[in-house]
Amino acid sequence: MSMPPFSPTDYSGLDYLSTGTMILDAGRRIIYVNPAAETLLGVSGALLLGDDVMSVFERSPELLAAVQTACTQQETVIEYELDVVVSGHPPIRLSCSVSPLDKPQDAVLIEMRAVDPHLRIARLEQARLQQEANRELLRNLAHEIKNPLGGIRGAAQLLEHELPRESLREYTQVIIKESDRLQSLMERLLTPHRMPRFGAVNIHEVLERVRSLILAETPSMSLRRDYDISLPEIRADAEQLIQATLNIARNAVQAMHGQGEIIFKTRVARQITLESRRYQLGMRVEIIDNGPGIPEEIREQIFFPLVSGREGGSGLGLAVAQTLVAQNHGTIDCESRPGRTAFSIFLPLPG
Repeated sequence: MSMPPFSPTDYSGLDYLSTGTMILDAGRRIIYVNPAAETLLGVSGALLLGDDVMSVFERSPELLAAVQTACTQQETVIEYELDVVVSGHPPIRLSCSVSPLDKPQDAVLIEMRAVDPHLRIARLEQARLQQEANRELLRNLAHEIKNPLGGIRGAAQLLEHELPRESLREYTQVIIKESDRLQSLMERLLTPHRMPRFGAVNIHEVLERVRSLILAETPSMSLRRDYDISLPEIRADAEQLIQATLNIARNAVQAMHGQGEIIFKTRVARQITLESRRYQLGMRVEIIDNGPGIPEEIREQIFFPLVSGREGGSGLGLAVAQTLVAQNHGTIDCESRPGRTAFSIFLPLPG
């Protein structure tokens, strides 16, 4: 039975949304633009209807790439910050979601929202200051705990040699093993504070190292690459970036219990602010997984030390990752929902 013809009025309910919405048909022609999208883009929807999206957004390669990926992968693609240019207008900083539709067949839905750079910068700065205060507190606490731990372990070893029965040594072994575990925890709290050793770093070599480590630890994981190989080398500490991305990837593996997919993605990021400094060009490294997502109640605190959504987790992996990235003049951001969690590392590119 043939499907009834599609009419743009089928989507008239979208006219009332505050989110800019655009629909493309199977030929990637624009067949619907809501008023919010007209306001965002600064152009009349009537002028766009029937036009090929490739020509309308020819100066917006990131948006076109998202449309292509959504069509070929048949999955929603989210770009949190990208520049969109229409018909010679100045670039607009937007976040976009691109989703394949069933009706009309092979159609695509594009949702657009304005990004307020001042709010994002303020949020990142507030988070950075809070995390610095937390790290300072924990570093001092770690030093205070570390010294008596050695004494406790040594006393347990001496006591073990004096015990009359072998069966009693089970208890001293508990003391020794727990002391070692706490010692390891303290070392992890203190480790990120060494100064970085900067050199020329190829970010894809960093990601390939992390990829090989994850596959060695968890062969059941599916790891996919989506690299922009044109990205240049950066000045950074390779070992610190490996540790930071490894911590994020391991978190994803643990959240999915070793069954799922992780995507390592690299792209150019334009007009980004890092450490209160504006860069025309930067690099965005994304670690994306299709796991259950971060629990809503801890979403705003995931980079704080000792906050974990996993039973038995130390809550240090992401805190350490953020510290290491910050020491390389970058920032980490995260967006999460069930089925898709994306950690984005932003780093400056050489000017």
